[in-house]
Amino acid sequence: MKVVLFCGGLGTRIRDNENVPKPMITIGYRPLVWHLMKYYAHFGLKDFILCLGYRADYIKNYFLTYNECVSNDFTLSEGGRRLDLLKSDISDWRITFVDTGLNANIGQRLKAVEKHLANEEYFFANYSDGLTNLPLDQHLNDFLNHGKIGSFISVKPNLSFHVVQTDDRGRVIAIEDVARSDLRINGGFFILRREIFSCMQEGEELVEEPFQRLIARDQLQAYRYDGFWQAMDTFKDRQKLEQLYADGKAPWEVWRTPVAEPDPLSSSTTISPILTPASGATLRIQ
Repeated sequence: MKVVLFCGGLGTRIRDNENVPKPMITIGYRPLVWHLMKYYAHFGLKDFILCLGYRADYIKNYFLTYNECVSNDFTLSEGGRRLDLLKSDISDWRITFVDTGLNANIGQRLKAVEKHLANEEYFFANYSDGLTNLPLDQHLNDFLNHGKIGSFISVKPNLSFHVVQTDDRGRVIAIEDVARSDLRINGGFFILRREIFSCMQEGEELVEEPFQRLIARDQLQAYRYDGFWQAMDTFKDRQKLEQLYADGKAPWEVWRTPVAEPDPLSSSTTISPILTPASGATLRIQ
């Protein structure tokens, strides 16, 4: 299964990074998109399609000159002539780089890589502007069980404001903190079947016209998730992610958490493919 990552954002609302594509703004040693790719790779998804736009050259050069030593332990010997990596990041990743246009919207970028998804029954897609510790296997099972064309995670906004309700005369009926309200937003982390392309027309934004058609056909599912999710839209958002990383408390680094083996004596009779969080087979039947 493939993962489509939309990497055309400018990141203009994050100060001091005007010349860096948004997915390439760093958290610790590595850019945001690397953290996202590590997250997917943890679940066995290592075939990526990068939809490039602004500063496509920057993203290409980063991976063309990728240095494993920056974020991995290694042993240097023979006076520096020999270097042995003790672990690797991307040696088993497959990355397809596609220029999808400087000013294209998400729908246009997805449409531009349709031919690279010709053999996929369904695929994953991501805005590449946020991180989560979402159990991806659970999201996938929910998607398969409902049999819809599209799914995304529904999250509470990481914002500070109050939701106001009024009657038609402007009188306030209720006011409450957004965190306590029922307001939820599209958190991305899409799973889409290939049929999505038959719902799209030239120039359309993915979550506008195409998703409206899916809603009309009862073919769009929202997976409610209340765990960690954080978009990186502003300088403050980046500071929050940087602080979590610096404190060694980055929830999205699911690859650092030991994975419990399934109980062989489980009486579960569920028969559905799930993602295996480890290197090796990407799917397991249980």
